[in-house]
Amino acid sequence: MKKYINKFLLFAVSGIFCLSACKKEGTNVVYQSGVAPVLSASASGTVVLDPSIKNTTAIAFNWTNPNYKFSNGISSLNVSYNLEFDTVGANFTSPHMQTIQISSDLGTSLTVDQLNSLVANKLLLAIGSPHNIQVKVISFIPPYTSGSAIISPIESNVLTFTCTPYPPPPVVTPPTSGTLFLVGGDALLGAWSNVSPAPPSQTFTQISATDYQLTVALSGGDPSNASDQYLIVPVAGSWSHKYSCAKVAAQPFSGGTFGLDLSDNFPGPTAAGTYLIDVNFQTGLITVTKQ
Repeated sequence: MKKYINKFLLFAVSGIFCLSACKKEGTNVVYQSGVAPVLSASASGTVVLDPSIKNTTAIAFNWTNPNYKFSNGISSLNVSYNLEFDTVGANFTSPHMQTIQISSDLGTSLTVDQLNSLVANKLLLAIGSPHNIQVKVISFIPPYTSGSAIISPIESNVLTFTCTPYPPPPVVTPPTSGTLFLVGGDALLGAWSNVSPAPPSQTFTQISATDYQLTVALSGGDPSNASDQYLIVPVAGSWSHKYSCAKVAAQPFSGGTFGLDLSDNFPGPTAAGTYLIDVNFQTGLITVTKQ
């Protein structure tokens, strides 16, 4: 009997040690702290933008490591950064605010041409006029989507500089034909009919060298259905080239990007009505507004 009792006690003690070891291995790692990255730049005041020096560095940005600390020490995880640009006074809330995503690196630089394109084509600021720009960096450990994260992102200080953009090349090359025509699905415009000459109701008006507009009646429907989608062609009666979007399911009805000979149609409206379609080759954006 004593022999069996000793074996039982040995088994029980072994079980306690095993449970203790498992508990230790499962100890949670807790986030403790991080420090705001300090952002610095190679230039301040006025940053010169001139097409004659477009390939030179306009401004370089650097920032310090936020040193995310956990209960088991300093994090060895890769830290990502968003470098954000906006106009002074908008405080990074304007609809055209720009973000450059950077993985791990503690700095990046922009050429004159890149900065000029960011200001003119993306922030959509007037060409030939000085603008006050603000910039900050946000550090985070992925995932970080739409302002939410497991660990809250940390913002740096804000820097400001002034620049005057020059006319940048259009994001999308305008048609050499100097013309644009709307072609739509069976439900949207009656048929995928691409004829020459095109009906005046489907012919865009050239507003400038890079901007075309058309006011047109469209039937509503299901934007995911090809019958309720449309394309834009540069030559009436020809399918050789078209202006389209990369993925119709991800394309907003208004304000989306476009390009030459991309794979998908544009989504039509859900509601019938008269719409103003603005095709802006300078910015590479197509805007559709109900009238």
